[in-house]
Amino acid sequence: MPTALIADDEPHLIEYLRARLATLWPQLRIVATAINGGEALAAIAAHRPDLAFLDIRMPGISGLQVAQRLQADPQRPRIVFVTAYDQYAIDAFDAEAVDYLLKPVTDERLSRALDKLRRALDSREPAPPLAQLLASLSARLSPAPAAVWLRWIRASKRAAEGEITEQIAVADVLYFQADDKYTCVYARQGVEVREWLIRVPLSELAAQLNPDDFQQIHRSVIVNMNAVAGTRRDLTGKLFARIRDHDRELPVARTYAGLFRQM
Repeated sequence: MPTALIADDEPHLIEYLRARLATLWPQLRIVATAINGGEALAAIAAHRPDLAFLDIRMPGISGLQVAQRLQADPQRPRIVFVTAYDQYAIDAFDAEAVDYLLKPVTDERLSRALDKLRRALDSREPAPPLAQLLASLSARLSPAPAAVWLRWIRASKRAAEGEITEQIAVADVLYFQADDKYTCVYARQGVEVREWLIRVPLSELAAQLNPDDFQQIHRSVIVNMNAVAGTRRDLTGKLFARIRDHDRELPVARTYAGLFRQM
């Protein structure tokens, strides 16, 4: 049974594409979905799908950057880019074996792409090189403004003298953990690890953090990968991330286990 991943920063478009794929290719099994490039990379490492439907523009790591990071992986999936920007897609994709889908995705266009993908998978040939395609696409992309990642956070904590607000450097944060409508911030202050609260949901915070440093490892946890000392797997097979010089371990959801494959 062929398998696939769908990555798009708009959840309703993920569900739409999933539904159309279920109708047009019932044998195709969707093993994972992702709403940003970081999640897509983790899911690809964990599930090794045959196909990856990637939105070109996503917050943090884009679909193009996901493909660039997969270039050297001999087990990479065949990539189908999904884009609303046909002006820098059509020529590049027509010249390559990799396909693209233009939003809104029609059944006719999706059927043609799926026929092409079935033939490619049946041939059992390796996925085609991506370098030429990515270079061509990058040349067509209008320059996007450089991402400005969050550097400071104003967070509060309760003390005997009342509620105290402090400015915390994001580089000092070990991890963020969802807490109902709030997010707990655990940061190093001197030799101690202290806890603060911010009134920003974890999902909104994720888009403001540099994905080279911060990765989501659980639906309720984002960790500073520079602070991870290693991992531990318990007797039931659950994975935990160990934080350097800190006595707490953080749960790692199965979807994100691929981030720690080298540890």
